[in-house]
Amino acid sequence: MSTSSEPDLNVAVREMFDAISPRYDLLNRLLSASLDRSWRNRAVALLPPAGRVLDLCAGTGDLSLVLRRRMGPEAAVVSADFSRRMLLLALPKVAGALGQGGGVVQADARSLPWPARSYDAVAVAFGIRNVYPPAAGLREIARVLRPGGHLLVLEFFGPRQGYLRPLFSLYFRHLLPRLGRLVSGDSQAYRYLPESVARFADRQEFARLLAEAGLRQVQSLELSGGIATAILARREGE
Repeated sequence: MSTSSEPDLNVAVREMFDAISPRYDLLNRLLSASLDRSWRNRAVALLPPAGRVLDLCAGTGDLSLVLRRRMGPEAAVVSADFSRRMLLLALPKVAGALGQGGGVVQADARSLPWPARSYDAVAVAFGIRNVYPPAAGLREIARVLRPGGHLLVLEFFGPRQGYLRPLFSLYFRHLLPRLGRLVSGDSQAYRYLPESVARFADRQEFARLLAEAGLRQVQSLELSGGIATAILARREGE
């Protein structure tokens, strides 16, 4: 994978997700011991009611379905991702379930195809660290959010301290890449996951990135001892 420039890295990450898409859902369940389902449900419970919601970096659409159930029958959810193959897998899952005005769109998080103030809420599950640079994605999210709208981020920041921290590091750095390679046949993709987590912002740095984009963090929820963290932010301005 080339890391010579941010555009090259974004292309490489998209190609990687295209390649692993057929076994993506299976790997999510296996590598998280199915905790990913609970994490999504508990994270989405933080979001206030919203009429129009963007699931960004939607992958195969799991979060979109949780968002739709949370927001109710009148809400519209749009699933967006830069990986076409991921979205092709999302389509049969979310067909007819996203509400009137909802749908599936291929889109780059750094240059979203919607006008300013198009959404009441945006949610990103385990995807913002795959946007290079993440600040560009946050600026676009702030642009398409209405003032007072909310951003929900679910991400791996890792346990803060205690016995879980070394166990988390051992699993992510050593065991997860091996398991991922065995199931997916792609050794590069599951080396990328711990590398992307390691180089991503910590909680304090991420709060700063949010603020610079005009998003004020209002709540955070650590899940499974801090293995995953849900962060709720609010779009400032009028």
